[in-house]
Amino acid sequence: MSWILLVCAIIMEVCGTTCLKLSEGFTKWVPSVLIFVFYGVSFTLMTYAVKRLDLSLTYAIWSGVGTFLIALIGLFWFKEPFTLLKAISMGLVIAGVVGLNLGEFSG
Repeated sequence: MSWILLVCAIIMEVCGTTCLKLSEGFTKWVPSVLIFVFYGVSFTLMTYAVKRLDLSLTYAIWSGVGTFLIALIGLFWFKEPFTLLKAISMGLVIAGVVGLNLGEFSG
């Protein structure tokens, strides 16, 4: 159940971060309000997830997967430029999250 809560927390964080862009500097009220709603739900779900999961692992996955998904949204939805540096950096984010997960099971 903790993993499901973490996945939902990641989705809410990604929605909140996307609303940061959609709010256009708090000039659009619906996405501006949704920023706080999505982040509030995300932090609430993550609080329950860390009751059973290691904090370091949970936060690394939450931020790493969230960063990766936001980068994809930026590329495909907001048409941000795709560069070799972005591709390598996204690969490193994935490698870091995988490495943290593998580290949990090897010890």
